[in-house]
Amino acid sequence: MHRLTKSRPAPLLLGLCLLLLAAIAPLSAQAQSDDAPWFEVDSLNSGLGPAPASIDRSTPRATMESLLRIPTDGPVSASRAHLLDLSDIPPEDQTTRGAFLAEQLVSVIHRRAVLDWGQILDRPDALDARQTSNSATAGMKRRSLLVWEIELDGIPAAIRLNRIKPAGGDPVWVVSRQTVQKIPALYDAYGPSGYEEHLPDVLRQTAFWRLMWWEVIGLPLLALLAALAGQGTAVALRRVGRHATRRITTAAFRAARMPLVLVAVALTLAVGTQTIFVFSGRLNSVLTPLIAAGFVTAALMLIVNVIEVILDQITGFDEMDLTRQQFDEARTRATRIAALRRILVIIVFLFGFGIVLASANLFRTYGFSLLASAGVLTLILGYAARTILTNILASLQIALNQSARIGDRVVYKEALCHVERINFTYVQLRDWDGTRLVVPVSEFASTTFENWTLKEPEMLRVLRFKLAPDTDIDKMRAVFEEVLDELDQAELDDREKSAVRVTGQDAFGIDVWFMVPCRDPNTSWDVACLAREALLSRLSRMEEEEEVTLFPQASLAAEAVSPDPAAA
Repeated sequence: MHRLTKSRPAPLLLGLCLLLLAAIAPLSAQAQSDDAPWFEVDSLNSGLGPAPASIDRSTPRATMESLLRIPTDGPVSASRAHLLDLSDIPPEDQTTRGAFLAEQLVSVIHRRAVLDWGQILDRPDALDARQTSNSATAGMKRRSLLVWEIELDGIPAAIRLNRIKPAGGDPVWVVSRQTVQKIPALYDAYGPSGYEEHLPDVLRQTAFWRLMWWEVIGLPLLALLAALAGQGTAVALRRVGRHATRRITTAAFRAARMPLVLVAVALTLAVGTQTIFVFSGRLNSVLTPLIAAGFVTAALMLIVNVIEVILDQITGFDEMDLTRQQFDEARTRATRIAALRRILVIIVFLFGFGIVLASANLFRTYGFSLLASAGVLTLILGYAARTILTNILASLQIALNQSARIGDRVVYKEALCHVERINFTYVQLRDWDGTRLVVPVSEFASTTFENWTLKEPEMLRVLRFKLAPDTDIDKMRAVFEEVLDELDQAELDDREKSAVRVTGQDAFGIDVWFMVPCRDPNTSWDVACLAREALLSRLSRMEEEEEVTLFPQASLAAEAVSPDPAAA
């Protein structure tokens, strides 16, 4: 009795083990199925019959080569259906529907995809032996491979190959069932347009570089049409802008003119390449970034121009003469606002550049992915734009450290100028006679110049005269005081700073400096000119009235220093 009771747990434990094994067995079988380098199905394209020997589906590259190289017409064209997974199509319709869908897919690939054959592997297991150990798929056998993505209603539609193993057959690579489902929608969006279908057959033949003749002829015509559209838009806006009488309206037309011209050009290209005709993938990979760049540039340029118009209306710097002394704070604000504008333009440019690259998939075409990953493209662009970047950074440096503000009076390479503009790549200076000097910002920032307005605006203007050695300096001081009395006292600084000094002498005479204290450096040049005129007039009159020589004769000085031939 005791032994019977003790032996009862054995059958119970055995039953539990059997139940556990029964539960684990399906999981292990499922795991084994998931780890297999193919998708197992009962049958593949049962309505097509056996695949012909001319079809190679052993590797992803072989499948894509067969899909793209089989002629579109002729008895072998129907064999393309074997390259698609037609599981969602009834077996009785697979022969006709499969060949038709394969032809549509080839047309879509030619028009919208630029295949990177280096990524379409030529191995049955699709293992990429070139990947480094850091890659997520390094050393992995794959049963699904992404060939390309095409945008469909705002969502990327994948063109994908799957490795399928039917029961009792060998695994083969075919276009995935999900891709086959989207072929009709892709063809409606990117297949031949109605205009192209009405073209003569000779224009629809392949010319070169896998382009059709209508593309070779139509692309220059489309570019000419886009240029005419831009020119027409510019002329129309110019004529409409002539009727604008208010300042804000004129500024609005000026701000919107160039963006609208770019929109007209980009819109013409977009309609021509996406509605009237659908160009091949090789051309589309170039046209799509250009069109996107046109729209983005127009939008961002409009934003920047509108902001500048608003700032001009708020600040009103254009109505001020920033060279006046009372606008010293306004000069500082104008320079800072100019710096903020440049920073805004840089941010907007980088933002727009990123949008263009993201929308155009530029780095996935023509091997740009290698350049992007290695940073080589960045180095190329940086080297090409090094001069522009240097000037932009120099302009920001000048604007931020206030070494030269808009409206400041400077002496640059012996030219007395006002700073009118500090642009991205150049500084615009206005000479005293009204001429403009355009100086590269990098050169202006690296060259020594005098800023008469910087820090303390008061300054002394020195009038240098060469007078006779026996000139009465005290009388010169009295004459100079009379000259200062005749000048506008509002333009003069403290009269105590005025002085008359003898700074040197030579065989020609003595050097006398008349120092004019000026309050505003922007008007000091004019004040010094008036003082010089008045001083010359008084000294000339003194020579006539008092019969004295104030200005030495060059001939007499030359004789004084020349050797006497008789003495020799």
